[in-house]
Amino acid sequence: MAITMSRRDMIGLCSSVLAWPFPAHAQQRRNRLLYLTHSAGYRHEAIPLSRMILIRLGENSGLFDVSATEDVSELTTENLAHYSIVMFYTTGELPMSAAQKAALLDFVRSGHGFLGVHSATDTFYDWPDYGALIGGYFDGHPWHQSVRINVTDASDALVSFLGRSFEIKDEIYQIRDFDEQGSRVLMRLDEKSVDLRRDGVHQRSYGWPLAWTRSYGLGRVFYTALGHEEAVWRDTRYQQLLLNAIRWSMPGSR
Repeated sequence: MAITMSRRDMIGLCSSVLAWPFPAHAQQRRNRLLYLTHSAGYRHEAIPLSRMILIRLGENSGLFDVSATEDVSELTTENLAHYSIVMFYTTGELPMSAAQKAALLDFVRSGHGFLGVHSATDTFYDWPDYGALIGGYFDGHPWHQSVRINVTDASDALVSFLGRSFEIKDEIYQIRDFDEQGSRVLMRLDEKSVDLRRDGVHQRSYGWPLAWTRSYGLGRVFYTALGHEEAVWRDTRYQQLLLNAIRWSMPGSR
């Protein structure tokens, strides 16, 4: 089924969301991204818009094509051979077989990209290998408000365009079982911008990481906890972050 974008949804999708400090590869064969939005738990209202945003980012950049699906049967060794990147905006224990789970891990280990947005950490609590892949799990969201986010390394190409900090309104995740040693944190919540006395707040030594990168075998993994609100998906800064992460994760970007 063809996906079209309304004028309202086009807001923010401008040519400025194409910058990248590395050489472009637009003349090469376009990468393919498999975008899975299966919800075995809570279903986010932003999912339909997120599909359209990703498709348009791929078209405007000329870097990748998107296949968006709810069907976990797409995750097989044979089908994944046609893709460079898998991206999750998912919840719950997805109905994947042991063979499918192995196919996903092998896909990333062999040098492909894996991206998770928002509730991708609210997925597969009962599958420890997934936790090792993505780096941590959702542990509540005590804040749903405007916050300040600190960029941990403003020289990092994925987030340099954001400066040292920025403000955004979204549902703010806490992360448990975070693999701090194996992850490079890109963004953290500025705890001074929220009420730490609120019920459900869990203070940990690593604070509140909101975006990070990891290696998994030869593959590259990116995750951001942002993306609950449709307004965040329309935000050009969020679109730029995703575009940068997608390009960074491509096998040809090494």
